[in-house]
Amino acid sequence: MADGEKALIVGTGRGLSASLARLFSAEGMTVALAARNPGKLDGLCGETGARAHACDASDPAQVASLFDSVTADIGEPDIVVYNPSNRARGPVQDLDPEAVRTAIEITCFGGFLVAQAAARQMIARGGGTILLTGASASVKGYPNSSSFAMGKFGLRGLAQSLARELQPQNIHVAHFVIDGGILQGPDDRRGAERGEDAMLLPDEIAKTYLNVHRQHRTAWTWEVELRPWTEKF
Repeated sequence: MADGEKALIVGTGRGLSASLARLFSAEGMTVALAARNPGKLDGLCGETGARAHACDASDPAQVASLFDSVTADIGEPDIVVYNPSNRARGPVQDLDPEAVRTAIEITCFGGFLVAQAAARQMIARGGGTILLTGASASVKGYPNSSSFAMGKFGLRGLAQSLARELQPQNIHVAHFVIDGGILQGPDDRRGAERGEDAMLLPDEIAKTYLNVHRQHRTAWTWEVELRPWTEKF
């Protein structure tokens, strides 16, 4: 059990982030959640005892305020998870540059801001875990998805660099390549359309995040790939 540990999940929705919140809470952690619209988290907070905070993760001032608020509310987090992403879809010749800028800022720059704020606290106290959520696009650039690939490739590079930089300071940084669709709930029709076990179950992904957080520092990993058994790679 993880009684006394504190977790911050940035970019919380009803899929993976919600599963992480439930699992961390069940394991005895005090959980803080961050989203642009924290009102949507009322049900999850009631279910888990988590506390919600408003934050645009691509805004440096809001990220700094988030960490100040979370620290004042529950204390400095032992584990910080970054989940937000955004994309501008379409052929490269048709993409709106500002939409691409927004996609990269949310997917990658926001990850830097959150990791930087977490690292500052963790370096000072001598340890912690930072987990960054990637996708198939972290390692494979798909047609009509260049903005997503740029953001996710960048986030992966950030994770790899920080893992090497912060490991000697007892800070575990890991990146997760989620190579496939995540089932968003029983009403997600993609599950029936794709067939049995063809999508990743968020509760199962969450277990891997927790296992990575708990790895002994003599056997740390910086990256994990997860995919359904039907997914080609």
